[in-house]
This record gives sequence, structure tokens and C-alpha cells, in this order.
Amino acid sequence: GGDMFALIWNNKDKSIQAINGSGRSGMASTIDALKAEGHDTMPQRGVHSVTVPGAVHGWETLLNECGTMPLSHLLQPAIQYAEEGYPVSDIISFQWSNQVEMLSKLPSGQEMLLNGKAPKHGDILKIPTLGRTLRAIAEGGSEAFYNGDIAEKMAAFIQEQGGCITTADMTNHTSDWQDPISTDYRGVTCWECPPSDQGVAALEALNIIEGYDIAGMGAQTADTYHHLIEAMRLAFADAFQYVADPGFAEIPTAEMLSKEFASKRRALIDPNHALETVPYGKVQGGSDTVYISVVDGEGNACSFIYSIYSNFGSGLIVPDTGIVLHNRGALFSLDHNHVNALEGGKRPYHTIIPGLATKNNELYLCYGVMGAFMQPQGHLQLISNLVDHGMDAQAALNALRFIVTENDVSFEEGLPPQVLADLTSKGHNTKMISSYWRGLSGGMGGAQLIQRDPDTGVLHGASEPRKDGCAIGW
Repeated sequence: GGDMFALIWNNKDKSIQAINGSGRSGMASTIDALKAEGHDTMPQRGVHSVTVPGAVHGWETLLNECGTMPLSHLLQPAIQYAEEGYPVSDIISFQWSNQVEMLSKLPSGQEMLLNGKAPKHGDILKIPTLGRTLRAIAEGGSEAFYNGDIAEKMAAFIQEQGGCITTADMTNHTSDWQDPISTDYRGVTCWECPPSDQGVAALEALNIIEGYDIAGMGAQTADTYHHLIEAMRLAFADAFQYVADPGFAEIPTAEMLSKEFASKRRALIDPNHALETVPYGKVQGGSDTVYISVVDGEGNACSFIYSIYSNFGSGLIVPDTGIVLHNRGALFSLDHNHVNALEGGKRPYHTIIPGLATKNNELYLCYGVMGAFMQPQGHLQLISNLVDHGMDAQAALNALRFIVTENDVSFEEGLPPQVLADLTSKGHNTKMISSYWRGLSGGMGGAQLIQRDPDTGVLHGASEPRKDGCAIGW
């Protein structure tokens, strides 16, 4: 019930494609209707936060263009796990336990609980209704999801809950192939999906810090953190101001990615003190995201990300399907004049961003960071660790991170007290995040990475300890 994005590297012709597999609001969606219900801001959960799930169509579109195996074959392991069960990991159990109260109150929420409780670490969880849905998709492709019984159940349930998505909204959904956007950072070309995706924020932040001697400041020092934090705050301010569905607004992407624009933004940074006012919108943490990085034997690469946004998305589970509906519509605005104002058939600002990087027109990195608004911040820090500080793939993922939120900047446990004190003295409102929370909502995200050695062609895989994940080669 979520969305997907991907970047594809074709090693034969050295080209990169982007696919936007995100859904749109129901055509009948209006700001006035929500305001009439008493909403002053966009609901963060519930039926009004639901947009058409775009992922299934995105999977099929991606496979038809770039795949070597049919969707019916690729879905078999997922079907088996749903029907026969799988052991729940420690971190997933912890996340699940924080959602029991919400799930217990929801229609069909009991489908996601074991005897009314969250599954414990090591419990075997079965979701047979999801298995049936996946079987239908395996047999009938995306047509089985967006037309017929599944679409009718989804639309009927959404309308019963007071939403406005119809079977026509489901039937008319499409995915889009797009030209990716990029910037050069000290000889490495970093690629992102274009708006409505927030990847432009990561690229703008890289352009801003390129004007500083980040390597000379040293890894994980107060000066380095300060300049990266300020660059990220400025980039977010611009993203929240301009990034939207390009079908509904003119996005100044080229200007946002220009070195001249970055120079103007850089001039606002005081090396000794945090900016007191950087207007940017309210951000919400999200942690129901999966990222996969793949490089095949022919050198082709896929940077793939999928999400339902918050834990259990909108909090709505379509009866008899196992489909958890995402809450991506939470990122719309109820301000008629805002670039992300809610309108019918519109895609919202999107947080999930796959990443690729090339060097001398050859694949260099295939990477991604899960975690809503942590994602561009993670891309910035990951690239800086590799390029500025010369870290290897695993060290770049393991390095201590920060996350900028509305009024604070949080760091994870292990940061030297003097570094934290120095940042506080520069005017940053600092906090610390520890334990499981580093990888959860509002935390430091979770990254996967494949790095290609430009001299030997050897691939180096890395997966960090903040989330479940692993690096596999064969």
C-alpha cells in the first residue's frame, strides 16, 4: 500500500533513468472539504492522509523495462513469507510494540497482531490475507491490483472511512520514467530523482558545502558538523518552498542546483554561529521504508526504495487484503497558496530518495538511506564521509550522524562531549539519541551501499547496524 522510486544505471550505454512510482490524491480531494471537517492542517494519519498506492505499478513498469525475471517469479518468496510466516527481528519487534495501541483500535488492525499483542523477537508472523493479495498480483500483474476485486475493496473501504479515492483513481494510476537530476561534488557526480522527490535538497546541500574545506576541518568535528547542518537547513528551506508535483507547479530545479545559487546560500552561513531563522516546514519522522541496492554481473545497478511513510502508514488496513495504506498525503498543505496545496490527482512532496553516483562516467556508488527527512541528510553525510574524509564503505555508514528537525539538531550516542559543547556554543539546540531510537522515527535512518572501485571494478557492499540489513555477494 505504498510508493516506490528507483534510479537505474545501464552499464552498456552509461545512462541513468529515474522512475517515479508514487501515487496521487483522489480526484475529488479538496482543501475546502477538509477544512469543513475542522482540519486546519493536513491530517498525519487516517483516511485523508491516503493517496493511491503507486508501488505495484512501479514494480511492473521497472521490470518490463529493465528486468530479466517476471513479477510472478519474484513475488514467490514474499508470498511464502506471508503465508507460512517469518521470524520477527529484534528491531522490528520493538517498532511493532510501539504501535499496538493504534493497531488494536483500527479496522482489521488485529491482522497485524498476535493474539492482540505485538510479535516478540523470534515469533513467527503469518499474514495470509497479504499472501492472497500477492498471489493475485503474481497471477494478474498490476492489473489485478488497480482493477477488479482488490481495487474495489480498497476504494470501498477508503470511502467507508470518509475518504474520496475511487476505483477510477486506482484504474487511472500511472508510473513515470524521468530524467534524473545531478550535481558534481569534487569530481563525483551525484544523482537523484527529480521533484516531487526531495533529492534536490541533498544535491543543493552538497553544492553549498563544496565551498568549504570540509576535509581540512576533519571528520566528526564541531566545525564540520556545523557547516553540514547549516547547509542542510538552507537546502530544506528551499525544498519546502519549491518542491512539488511538477504537473501542478513550475519547479526551479535548475536554479536550485546551480553553483551560483549555492554560493548565495553559502554566504548566509556564519562559521561561528547557527542561523537564528531559517524558515522551513514542519517535518514528521517516518520509518516504514525499505531500501535495496543491487549491482549485477554486467555492471548494471538499481537503487530502489519503497515506503508506506509512517509506521503502519495511515493506520488503515484494507479488510481481507493485508494491505496497509500509506499516509503519503500527510505532506500536502491546506494552504491554497502553498506549492504543495492539496488538489485532486496531485502527487505530494515525497521523502524517499534513492541515490547513485558516477565517477568519470562509470558507476561509483549505489546507495540509499531510509528515514523520511533524514534521507537527504544521510546522503549529504554519506557522500562527505566518502569523498571528503576518505572513509571506506562500511566506515562511512557507521560514522556518527546528525539529524536536523524543526528546532533541534540531534546526534547519536558516542559523540565526544566537547564536540557537543562546541556545537551548543555555536547556537545549535542539541539533543542526543541512543539505543533503538537511532534507527527509528526521528532517528538517524538506515543505509545500504555498494561502492565500485574505479581502478579495479571490485564491488564493496556495506550495511549499517542501525537497521536490519546485510551485504551479500555471489
